[in-house]
Amino acid sequence: MTAEILLLAQSLRGCRTQRSLPVGRQLHQVLLKRGHAASLYASNCILQMYARCGADLDDAQRVFDEIPHRNCFSWNSLIDAYLKSDEPCRARQLFDSMPRKNTFSWNAMITGLVRSGDLKNARQLFEEMPVVDAVACNAILHGYIRRGQVQEAFRLLKKVGSEDDGSSSPYSDKFVLTTLLSACAECLAYDCGKQIHARIVICQVDLDSILGSALVDMYAKCQAFDSAHQVLELMSEPDEFSLSALISGYGGCGRLDEARKIFNQKEKPSVVLWNSIINAYASSNQGEGTLELFKMMTGEGIMPNSSTFASVLSACAGIGIREHGVQMHACGCKHGILEDLVVASALIDSYSKCGIWEDACKVFRELRVYDTILLNTMINVYSNCGQIREAKKIFEMIPSKNMISWNSMIVGYSQNGHAVQALELFIDMHHLDLSIDEVALASAISSCASICALTTGEELFALTTHIGLVTDLVVTSSLVDLYCKCGKVIDGRRLFNGMPNFDVALWNSMLMGYASNGYAIEVLELFEDMGSAGVSPNEVTFIAVLSACCHSGLVEKALMWFSRMKVDYCIEPIAEHYSCVVDLLVRAGRLEESINFIDTMPFKPDASMWTSVLGGCKAHGDEVLGRKVAERLIELNPQHSGPFLQLSSIYAAHGEWENSAQVRQMMNDRRINKNPGYSWIDSSQ
Repeated sequence: MTAEILLLAQSLRGCRTQRSLPVGRQLHQVLLKRGHAASLYASNCILQMYARCGADLDDAQRVFDEIPHRNCFSWNSLIDAYLKSDEPCRARQLFDSMPRKNTFSWNAMITGLVRSGDLKNARQLFEEMPVVDAVACNAILHGYIRRGQVQEAFRLLKKVGSEDDGSSSPYSDKFVLTTLLSACAECLAYDCGKQIHARIVICQVDLDSILGSALVDMYAKCQAFDSAHQVLELMSEPDEFSLSALISGYGGCGRLDEARKIFNQKEKPSVVLWNSIINAYASSNQGEGTLELFKMMTGEGIMPNSSTFASVLSACAGIGIREHGVQMHACGCKHGILEDLVVASALIDSYSKCGIWEDACKVFRELRVYDTILLNTMINVYSNCGQIREAKKIFEMIPSKNMISWNSMIVGYSQNGHAVQALELFIDMHHLDLSIDEVALASAISSCASICALTTGEELFALTTHIGLVTDLVVTSSLVDLYCKCGKVIDGRRLFNGMPNFDVALWNSMLMGYASNGYAIEVLELFEDMGSAGVSPNEVTFIAVLSACCHSGLVEKALMWFSRMKVDYCIEPIAEHYSCVVDLLVRAGRLEESINFIDTMPFKPDASMWTSVLGGCKAHGDEVLGRKVAERLIELNPQHSGPFLQLSSIYAAHGEWENSAQVRQMMNDRRINKNPGYSWIDSSQ
């Protein structure tokens, strides 16, 4: 082979992109003119150039067809080119036509099919492979794991191991073993992980940093910390990724003291170890500790990265203090890291969980690139702040909507009082044969409950039974709520009784169902059963209990439970609990007591409480107290017509027409208008 051919061939190998195609064509012409293109070596170089550089592969196919005596390199070059151009069918045709196949041919075809998502044919070819190779095995294992078919990956390796002749075992390949150990870690398959570790020992595979880290990570996630430490001792020098895996394992089960000991063993920890310990604290809801670690990290001159900010912002969201999120926002701007989508999503989540909706929306508007995860987050943000139109715009922006996208929009409609739209979207989702889960079903059923659409709700009940979610606690809670809101309390209780297990949400649904239908005795009996079942009540539970007492006039029992919820259950009353007690005292005519109760509240009362007291004053004819309450209401909401009208009515009822007229005149002077009555009958005409 002449030096000229070698030089031209070397130049051809340098043509690797479509932009270098014109140069490659010129070199092809030179080889043709010099009479060198007919040699197999030169032909293969030309073929390889067109395979790498061509926008389409017609040129490569023509060169291939003109080679009189092809070798494996010729076939493999064109097969690989078709696979990389996403034409697996043409690649398979070529592969099947090959007179002789080498290991590269099998590996290229199998890995190409896995890359294109055709695992079935890739597995079939793998079964036909004369000698099992680790590259092909690893490709199929990766394919199964990416699809979540971890058990299938384990079955494949077990089969390969049983046919192992010792010549080229995947069990001795570090990449295969690392892939499987990662899968074991993700699905907490401890026994399988131990078996793989045993094969590593039997096959005497060198425990390098990559394989060692995978073993430590598997044992740590399975909480087998003694085994994880033993692996660390076997490694010549444990790297930071292994230590990071152990810290994350301890952090995942809340053992922060042990995680901190591992972290403190390293004199000058890198950003990898800092991120591990920070994430351990953040995932354990130790917000203040997370922020303290972040300060220590930056104080030691370690530059935080996107993972650091994502963890710290997650901790800020958990704390719920606005200033922390704002400070991290400023710090992220300083480090120029807010363009990172993971950090941006964490910042938006932090602002939204602190109730700072406008800032969350502002961060989103400043971004130039979005992904589906971020857009799904924004559907929730806009829905939570009542901007359902903006949420719908975001939903329509998503090119490839996943289940979370649909669920977020359905939940947004349902929670914002757009029941019909929620049901319409659920129907669209169902017609597209998309997977329906408990979130979508529960939201659709809740929408039916809010508009008392019992027939549609029962159709959804049938769908729930069909897809096997009838025992799901969230869905069942929604169904109980549906039946109770439609007055079918007995049917709701029958469904409740049929559940094999319960959570507090299901108990609350039944309690609220009884309370809203006036079954006070049943509420109190069921509440006692709840305690006997060992289920701890929450805030919603006591709203149901107090509401039932209120509607049945059980004043002393309500006051007793209001006191016990703080003393016995350590539940701090919220506005709804106070409102129930105020309403109860007003209905019982204990007006002075209701006012004293309001004055002892740890927060400022809203207008609805004073309105309830004012209505009670009017009903019980207490003119003096009514005037005082009306004056308070006017101070609280001076532009609302209700208190003025109530006060005017009280004066009129007692024949004080002059005072009544003065109140009306005051309304005119302040330009306060009474909202006109509105009738559905009028609106339908």
